[in-house]
This record gives sequence, structure tokens and C-alpha cells, in this order.
Amino acid sequence: MKIALLPGDGIGPEVMDEARRVLDALRLPGLTLFEGDVGAAAYRRHGRPLPEETLKMARKVDAVLMGAVGDPSCDTLERHLRPEQAILGLRKELGLFANLRPASVFEGLEHLSPLKPNAARKLDMLIVRELTGDVYFGDKGRREAADGTHEGWDIMSYSETEVRRIAHTAFRAAKQSGQRLTSVDKANVLETSQLWRDTVIEVAKDYPDVALDHIYVDNAAMQLVRAPEQFGVVLTGNLFGDILSDLASACVGSIGLMASASLGERQTDYGTFGLYEPIHGSAPDIAGQDLANPLAMILSLAMLLRHSLGRTEEAEWVEGAVQRALAAGALGRDLGGNAGTREIGDAVLAQL
Repeated sequence: MKIALLPGDGIGPEVMDEARRVLDALRLPGLTLFEGDVGAAAYRRHGRPLPEETLKMARKVDAVLMGAVGDPSCDTLERHLRPEQAILGLRKELGLFANLRPASVFEGLEHLSPLKPNAARKLDMLIVRELTGDVYFGDKGRREAADGTHEGWDIMSYSETEVRRIAHTAFRAAKQSGQRLTSVDKANVLETSQLWRDTVIEVAKDYPDVALDHIYVDNAAMQLVRAPEQFGVVLTGNLFGDILSDLASACVGSIGLMASASLGERQTDYGTFGLYEPIHGSAPDIAGQDLANPLAMILSLAMLLRHSLGRTEEAEWVEGAVQRALAAGALGRDLGGNAGTREIGDAVLAQL
């Protein structure tokens, strides 16, 4: 088994250290770890945010575990040199089209959610977001209008093939969990969304035992904070998924608890190749201060164990250790406590 570790920027190296300690404690036989540069750290060393050496490494392993990318000192660089281009490049070059983001409130932390405690307890959803299409990857640019003012334009588009493959991913997840599937779009005003809805309905014929419904994205945002229990697996495009998954992280109580998996079609000897990362970003304002919550990183490792290495039992061990550590009071400042990054990692290791 081979895993590439990409610590990245800001708090990325700090939270990666804690995930690596957990991985070491599991003593998985035959595991080899590699480490590479990505983001601003890669730009400073190699002159670009996604060096060819890192990309080659990522193509040869069974899974990639990434910390975070982003550095304010790079904001004035040309867009293709900015740290964030590394993650977009990895998704594109590795064919990672499906992003999985589970969202549920840990027992005992209901009071930290902006939802009412009774609603927070019922939040148990998986957002399946398409990653390689939509406006993020469509043609874009700026132009001068006839009156001399400037316009910006971004093209939103999806092909039937793109929608079909992400729909299958979501339907399989819903079938496995026994939950209903809700497809989010804006089909009342967007032709792209109408194609999305029509294609999802066609794919649904292959999964007669999965309940399917559709909802417009604005209503989905409202329902997520009003009655989250109605959602199980949520399928949506890149732009809408970006927004809804961040909203879901707020409902959980802290973005420091949100893990994610980005999967493709490539199968390894153990599972599906994927890239795993916390969704909290590089948080440069607290980097190097022992303030970062490493739990999202550790939970991302658990997803890696489950989806890419086929180690379901070990994934459950890690998730259980996180749950017990939180119940025992290992709370970072984002959760109203005073535990530091290392201290939280120690608590998880003790429970593991």
C-alpha cells in the first residue's frame, strides 16, 4: 500500500503531523509513505504550485492525503501560479470527479451548532459534489463592452456523460446507506440544470430501490437549516456543492470537523483511488501556534482507509477514537475548549 502525503501550507503541516501519528499507530503491514510539495510551499521551492514530481508521485500511489493550500503572500501572483491551482490541477489531472463530504453532529456537541439542538441531532447527510465541471472549469474571461465598461463571463456547462457518472456515485452511496437521494439543481432557470435533472432521472432507473427527489438549490439551503433530517445523500454540481457543503459544515458546529474525499474511476488493488483532505483550508492566521484542530485531517485519514485501502475496521477505530476524544473533552478553541493541536492528537491516540 502506498500513500502520498502533501502537507501544503499554513496549518497543513501541523494537522498532517497528527494524522501521520495516527497512521503510524495503526501499524498497517506493507505500507509505504511518500511526501511531496504542493501549494505555496511548492511555488517557493519549484516555481509552481503543482510540481511535476508531485503529480508523478500522486499517479503512482493508492491514495493521496493532503493538508491545505493557500497563502496570502501569493495573492498577487498570476492566477496559474497561485496555491489554489494545485488542488484544481490535482482534481483534473487525476480524474477526481466525485467529492464526498459527510456532515453529522458529534454527540455532545449539539450546542455548538447554530441549529436547534433537536435539529442538530438529526443531521446525518453525505454531500456528493461533482468536481471537474461547471463554471470552475468552463471557458471564462473579461471583455470590454461597447460603452467602454468591462464585463466578466464564466460558462456553466455539463455533459450528459459527466452528470451520469457522478449520479451513479451518489446512487451507489444512497443504496449502501439505505438513505434517500436528493438531487439539487436550478432547473427552473438554467438549461444546464435541466440536463442535469433529466440525466439523473434516467440513471435512477438503474436503482429502483433508491428513493429520489429533486430540489432547487435556494430551497435546499433553506431546508438544510430548517429541517436537515430530510436529507440523506445529496447530489449536486460543482458550484452549488461548494456552497452547500460549507453551509453543512457550519451546521456541524465547526469546519474543523469536516473531512472530505475526492474520488475518481481508477481502481487500485485495495479500493478506489482518491485524494483526502480537511475542508478548512490553510488558516494562515493561526499557523504555527498549536491552535489548529486536527480532527478533520484525522477523519479524512479514516475516509482514506475506508475508500482507498479497504480498511473498514481501522477506519471505524479512528472514527471511534475521535468520538471518544471529543466526549472526554479534547476540544480545540473552535469548539469552545483550550486544547492545542498536539494535545488533541494525543487524546485521539490514547483512545485509539
